[in-house]
Amino acid sequence: MNTLPGSGRVWAARVAVGLVLVSNLSAAIAYLLGPDRYAAAFELTGVPGAAMVRAIGVLFLMWCAAYVPVVAHPDRHAALFGVILAQQGIGLVGESWILASLSAGHAALSSTALRFIIFDGTGLALLLLAFVLAWRRPG
Repeated sequence: MNTLPGSGRVWAARVAVGLVLVSNLSAAIAYLLGPDRYAAAFELTGVPGAAMVRAIGVLFLMWCAAYVPVVAHPDRHAALFGVILAQQGIGLVGESWILASLSAGHAALSSTALRFIIFDGTGLALLLLAFVLAWRRPG
């Protein structure tokens, strides 16, 4: 039995997607404004490290662009919803592969990869929930 009416499901989906968007934006902003604080987690230093972390921040911002229309109308953008689900899944699989491919002696990279896996796994779960809420028809 579905306890949320249609508009309630859409709002719950909007909140779930919005949480993932805010989480991604917070990471992007942190990487863009304070790259030196994060470079060591990628075993990077100096100007190249800061530039690389900022580049990751830019990638986060690019990734976020697709979320805005879905937050506004999660029940009207099925194809775009599919894109953000795919992006999140690709991130999770890719980060898991990166972690599995690291050799011993890279504790900082392993820890960073694990944080990204948790970050994207949680995001994927929220997005899947939002998709079901927005697109499941009562019946």
